[in-house]
Amino acid sequence: MPSPLLQTHHSSDSLASEGWFASKLPHVGTTIFTTMSALAAEHQAINLGQGFPDFPCDPALLDAVNHAMHLGHNQYAPMPGISELRQALAKKIATLYGHHYDPHSEITVTAGATQAIFTAIAACVGPNDEVIVIEPAFDSYLPAIQLAGGKAIPIAMEIVRDGDGLVDSYALPWEALANAITPKTRLILTNTPHNPTASIWSAADLERLYSLVKDTSILILSDEVYEHMVFDGKPHESIARHAALAERSFLVSSFGKTFHVTGWKLAFIAAPAALMHEYRKVHQFNVFSVNTPMQYGIAHYLQNPKHYLGLPEFYQTKRDYFRAGLAST
Repeated sequence: MPSPLLQTHHSSDSLASEGWFASKLPHVGTTIFTTMSALAAEHQAINLGQGFPDFPCDPALLDAVNHAMHLGHNQYAPMPGISELRQALAKKIATLYGHHYDPHSEITVTAGATQAIFTAIAACVGPNDEVIVIEPAFDSYLPAIQLAGGKAIPIAMEIVRDGDGLVDSYALPWEALANAITPKTRLILTNTPHNPTASIWSAADLERLYSLVKDTSILILSDEVYEHMVFDGKPHESIARHAALAERSFLVSSFGKTFHVTGWKLAFIAAPAALMHEYRKVHQFNVFSVNTPMQYGIAHYLQNPKHYLGLPEFYQTKRDYFRAGLAST
């Protein structure tokens, strides 16, 4: 006889509640991004719920991808990503942040930053391990930790108020972070520039983080997908700028955010060879490889640094225009 599961149309939540299986995420429903995007479409509203740039992709990048397709780059890419792209990324990171990753053993191309983060957590977090998460945080962090069997330890950003008592900025909760570290702490998850507060880490912040972890075996997972969205001349302080931290860290960034192509779901992760070795063990059974022609297109596009070095000015012009409009109303 057919399985009862094939004869009924229960939702997965219903099946779990009836004892067919135990939900691994019993308290998780549809993500807020899915909900808000549906509402925005229904009401023809501007969608501020998702972090995607509402600007067209550069035709030169589209041409590069199209050219790669016509050259026949349409089959599976190597599991870590094509060599040309990994070499371009190693050069970019070394130029911007001074850290030299081996493109062959320390950089992997991923199916978006969410996959990179999920796989990194799956690779290094086990049952009862604790992961410190600075909140507010991207909504994929906590489920990834839970699915790995770990325990999320959330600590809240500190609100900085101006003389009128209004929120001026947000600060890293250093005392709470130090107090949250225990012998079970396996990972600290950082995000700079921060989504959604837009706060950024400083060189002093990196040094302070190092002082907390230097005598431990704690790893760092640094989400840097907004690395080129910084304002007022302030630099992005990548984890790669701090050599000692880089030796215990995963660095994640995204082509989607940088080049206005979030729908391509293409990103990368960089880490020391020993960490990347463990990462790739999981990655190969998670997605194995990602979109081939788009990797070739981006590898070609990265040859011109102006495509990403001009982004801070691009966004600041729009930020200043919008702020001036608000001030005049």
